[in-house]
Amino acid sequence: MSRTRTRTPVADPACVDAVDLARKAAEEIARPGEVGEHLGFDVEGDRVITHYFACLDRAYRGWRWAVTVARAARARHVTVSETVLLSGEGALLPPTWVPWSERLRPGDLGVGDILPAPADDDRLVPGYTSADDECDHQMIWELGLGRARVLSAHGRDLAVRRWYGGDHGPHTPIAYAAPAQCSTCGFYWPLAGSLGHMFGVCANEYAPDDGRVVSADHGCGAHSEAAVPSPATETAPPILDDMGYDLMDEPDELRAGEEGKPGEDEVPPGSVDETASEPFGHS
Repeated sequence: MSRTRTRTPVADPACVDAVDLARKAAEEIARPGEVGEHLGFDVEGDRVITHYFACLDRAYRGWRWAVTVARAARARHVTVSETVLLSGEGALLPPTWVPWSERLRPGDLGVGDILPAPADDDRLVPGYTSADDECDHQMIWELGLGRARVLSAHGRDLAVRRWYGGDHGPHTPIAYAAPAQCSTCGFYWPLAGSLGHMFGVCANEYAPDDGRVVSADHGCGAHSEAAVPSPATETAPPILDDMGYDLMDEPDELRAGEEGKPGEDEVPPGSVDETASEPFGHS
């Protein structure tokens, strides 16, 4: 059994010494003052070496200039093969490229935009396949047209997870504060098919979910059977009895201040002549 031997290329002295040639090539495509110190070289092959220079451009920190030089066999002069700007350790890099179909998010489709479903979309199956308990397939052709593809079991499960865990499912603040669930509301219209036991459409124009698919255990304050809270009972004014009175003890200091004063029915001393036989004013 034969084995293929690989030979490590040897650094060509002429290419190793071509530092000034490589720097000049980098300065020709870079702006003035953006080619820094020589960072070393890599042996790419026989008589092929890549020299690296620091990039001083503030917008490309961590990047480096890479200039590849080569010498032909039995030639004396070294020539420049290519000059590029490569990222180094700590370089700022753009995010990994993602196809547009994977970058698309709900709400990105605008007026006039076309979003074709791929032929191998696992959310869809051919419409002519037989129906089973897992999928709701088209069983009749309407107006002689019909649908070429219908929702698959996988597509249904994706929709169920998205709807149930979204803003119209049971785990939302408005659902927690609702007086009852949508399944008991008169404005709740269940979906047809296998999704009908979990989801329906809200038909209340005053509800925040009007015209949207909601889960059966969702809810809001516009429930058809929501009871109107009774008005609070007003407190009756107090009844004052001004016909009766209660005897209260006088304070000691008030009683002491009034001692020695004549009462309303008492006559002050000296105002009556005890020797007179008749009252004043009579002869």
